[in-house]
Amino acid sequence: MESSPRFLPYAALIVGVIAVSTSAIFVKLATAPAPVIAFYRLLFSTVLIAPIFFLRHFSEMKNLSKKDWIYSTIAGVLLAFHFILWFESLNYTSVASSVVLVTLQPLFAFIGTFLFFKEKVSIVAIISGLIAITGSVIISWGDFKISGIALIGDLLALAACAMITAYLLFGQGIRKRHSLTLYTFIVYGISSVTLLCYCLLLQYPLGPYPKEDWMYFLLLAVVATLLGHSLFNWSLKWVSTNTISVMILFEPVGSIILAYYILGEKMILPQVIGGMIIMIGIIFYVFERKILKVMQKEIKPTN
Repeated sequence: MESSPRFLPYAALIVGVIAVSTSAIFVKLATAPAPVIAFYRLLFSTVLIAPIFFLRHFSEMKNLSKKDWIYSTIAGVLLAFHFILWFESLNYTSVASSVVLVTLQPLFAFIGTFLFFKEKVSIVAIISGLIAITGSVIISWGDFKISGIALIGDLLALAACAMITAYLLFGQGIRKRHSLTLYTFIVYGISSVTLLCYCLLLQYPLGPYPKEDWMYFLLLAVVATLLGHSLFNWSLKWVSTNTISVMILFEPVGSIILAYYILGEKMILPQVIGGMIIMIGIIFYVFERKILKVMQKEIKPTN
């Protein structure tokens, strides 16, 4: 069912952000190379979706246009390289710094949606995004000064950020015309094939790995992908890439909390302050229309 109550997409985004907050933790815990982790994550996700796709949505493939196939293919490749770059960044820098940089999507999304979809961004939305981004910068400020190696990780994470934003932009139009299952099966499948080719080309071993790694691969598929990215894709039918990019800025907060309890990474005052600022920015963005109405009433001339 594709109809949606007013606030359901926002509820889905909240659940999705919480789910993807686990991603960095599972990647840090796994011992396999980053491209292999990414491959099995997308492969398991595709396999888990397959029964529903073939039983209920296979016939929908005839409705896909040539443009839909091209955009879906590009989205799948972009998603694959997003994971490669991001997972590699975690080998050089901390969870906090990597997740913060990879979620600076409003910088790219606001420009992308205007260029591709002619979506106008209000001043409140821009301010909200800047507030949330400021919180992200505060969280990762200490990491930027650690070493040149950490800088490599930061740059990889920033490149991954550009990839995931482009992935959402290419999927935005398709999701408004086709079902979630059809779109995610195709995109995750293409992403899996891309990652497999990458692993084989660079001779990354596809096994054997400890049983704990296989558990993390599966958790990445079920929690971070199917409960995370798939909910983002579902929401694309009703909300803009801009909205998703701003909501995803909460991901560092969730990842930092999980890293504190699971990985033993320290939680310092700037992270707490930055997390609070991110929340303020997101709240401003979600209630943008109400804020605009209040502002209009305040400046409306009286007779």
